[in-house]
Parts: sequence; C-alpha cells; structure tokens
Amino acid sequence: MRVLLLLFVIYVFWQIFVRFWPKRATRDLSRLENADDDAADEEVLETVAVDGGPLKEHHRRLALRDARLLPKAKPRAHTWPPKPKPKVMSMDEATRLFAGTLRTKNRKLRDLRSDDDQLRRYDLPRWASEEDIANALGISVARMRYYSIHREKERVSHYVSFAIPKRSGGERIIMAPKRELKKLQRDLDRLLVSKLPVSEYAHGFRKGRSIASNASAHVGRKVVVKLDLKDFFPSLHVGRVRGLLIALGYSYPVAATLATLMTEAVRQPVQVGDEIFHTPVGGRHAVQGAPTSPGLANALTIALDRRLAGAARELGFTYTRYADDLTFSGDDAGKARQLIRTCQRIVHAEGFALNDAKTRVMTQRGAQLVTSVTVNREKGLSRRRRRLLRAELHRAQREGGDATLWRKLRGKLAFVSMLNARQADALAKNVRFPG
Repeated sequence: MRVLLLLFVIYVFWQIFVRFWPKRATRDLSRLENADDDAADEEVLETVAVDGGPLKEHHRRLALRDARLLPKAKPRAHTWPPKPKPKVMSMDEATRLFAGTLRTKNRKLRDLRSDDDQLRRYDLPRWASEEDIANALGISVARMRYYSIHREKERVSHYVSFAIPKRSGGERIIMAPKRELKKLQRDLDRLLVSKLPVSEYAHGFRKGRSIASNASAHVGRKVVVKLDLKDFFPSLHVGRVRGLLIALGYSYPVAATLATLMTEAVRQPVQVGDEIFHTPVGGRHAVQGAPTSPGLANALTIALDRRLAGAARELGFTYTRYADDLTFSGDDAGKARQLIRTCQRIVHAEGFALNDAKTRVMTQRGAQLVTSVTVNREKGLSRRRRRLLRAELHRAQREGGDATLWRKLRGKLAFVSMLNARQADALAKNVRFPG
C-alpha cells in the first residue's frame, strides 16, 4: 500500500514538472489529418523554435511561433480520466423551470409555447404562431413580416412624422402609421389591445371616461397634487410590450411579432450613394399616433397605478391617472411632501421618471386644475376660460360669423356642458345662434 501511495505521489510531481518545465514546441506529423504515409517511418516529430535566433550572414532567422497556433493533433481514442460531457441542464432543473406547457418564470429562458388556459381566462385571441396572427389580420405571413421584422436600414418608412405644438411650450412628435399598417394596427387594437386588462384608476383612452370623470374624483378637496410622467410613450419600449404579452400567455415568437407590429423607433433618413435609408436613432417604443399605443399605455401601467393608489390611500389621498398626468387629492396638505417622495420612489421602481418641472401642489386658495378642469368647489371651466368664451360668443353675434365659426363655438359650449351644465346655460344665455 505504501509503495502504491509513493508511486502516485511521484506520478503527480512528474506531471507538475512536465507541465511547467519549459520545452520546445513539437507536433506529431504522423497524427495530422493530411500527413504522408511515409512520415511515420521516417520522422514523426517536428521541432519548432519559439525564440528568434540571431540574424547571421547567409542564415535565415527562425520564425517566432506560438505553440498554441500549431495544428491540433487528433484526440486519442482513450483518455483518463474521461472528460465530462457538456450538459445544458439537469432533469431536476428542467422540471423545476418548465411546466407542462413549456412556459417558465425564468426571464433568461424563452417561453416555447402559448398558455391557452391563461389566454382563455383573459379572453384573448389564442394565437400560437405567425400563421395564426396573419390569418386573423387577413394577410399573408410574408406581407406581415414586411412590418413585423425590425430592420436597421429601411428603404421605406412605414410612418409619417410631424410635430404639433404643446400647450405648455415645445413640440410633440406624432408618428402616424401609413394606410396599410394603420389598418393592421386598428385590427390588432380591436382583436387584442382593447381586451387587455386595465386598472380602475385610468381615465384616459377609455370608453365612458374622460377628463370630466378624471376631475370628478378630486372636487372639493383641500389640496390637489399633480405629477407628470417624463417621456411617457418612449418609456413604453418594445421589451415591455413583449414582456406583457408573454405574461398574459403568449409564446415568445408570437409576443415578439406582435410587439414589433405595434412599436417603432424614431428614424433618421440617411443618403448612401443614390439611395436613402431610414435608420433608427433609438429603440422601438409605442409611438403617439399609432392606434394601439393608448391601450398599451393603460395595460403597461397597471402595476404603477395600483402601487400609487395604495400609497395614496395610506396617506388619505385619492389617486387617478389620465395618460401621463398623475393626480392626487386629499384634506391634509401637510402630507403632500411625503406623498411626492413616496411617488418618486414608486415611479422610479416601475421604470418611469417624473417631470419635476410640472409638479404642482394646489390648495383652495388658488385655482385647482385637474386636466384643465377646475375642481375647487365644483367641476367646471375656469373663470378665465369662461370669460374668453363669452367674449368670443359676443363678438360672433355682434360682427357675424360663418358656419365654421358657429360650429366651433357650439362645440366649445358642448364641452362646457359636459363639465358643468349650469355654466354652459349661463354662457349661452342671450346668444341667438343662426339657423
């Protein structure tokens, strides 16, 4: 036993010595794939010098070579100990990560199949492949891929971009899809986006709700706090849209196709030779102007809405959201600062950012405006805007106006009537409309 142990120790030290002792790089020519048959009988080893020798007259310098760059010999048939075979994951790991539907909670792995049970619970279309989506939209898969594949160089832009002025200053970029893509997105909005879950705190982009319903929740409160989400639609990037669809039950390929159809990147035209390419200058996101963007915005902010509503409830505030406008109202003005700090943490944790320049804390000593609606004691139009509208009506009646002007004034009065019928009646009093 001692002899065997001694031999084993000697073998280990010999292996260490051979590994770290400097030696000349050699290769066995007989074991190379293209070796000659006679090489095994004559000379089977070739020694390569790895240190460049001195340059002498009528001599050639030995090439400096790295032994790692030499051709690799064929592996021996039997080696000890045998190398372990590469294993992607064990059976226990596969069972733990994947359910019977081949879906997983591990974000590093892609879901392979749709979850029909979950899609049925949400009453969503059960699309399992690109063919299912194309058939539902009434086009071929090849035509759908014209829009559903992201390209770094587009020869034709699928959107028309233009800017409109903001009421607070600056410009808002609108990206309207062209005719065929707009039809596809309207179909997707009808078949899919309109069925996505939405929180009860959202008042924008929903049937039966408006800026009037958003303002109604905050009438007569002692303090109103307004926050604004910065770069709201650019924050709804393609990864969020795809992740939402996967969470709702769609497989990765289906979710990726749908997300690309409903998002786009801001593109810059670049001329290369005689051709013009439209290249992205940012990531894909839900753009203002696409029919699917409003519904996606509400669906992607469910967690944000519920967390903000919970934080507001603990401090005695009421919460609503209209697009990117967050509104809180309560009767304890002393807790407004604490509310703002809490909201900042929640908004940041949910992947958004606040526009601090638009943060407002309004008490009843001044005008309390919620989405341009006054909510101090009753819901309605501000005194300044009512005065301007009364002046417009008086000027139109005194000087006369065409049908377009009177149609515009009737629309403004209808808006005021939606907010406060008493204010609308007072404005329309003594006004004789033509016809």
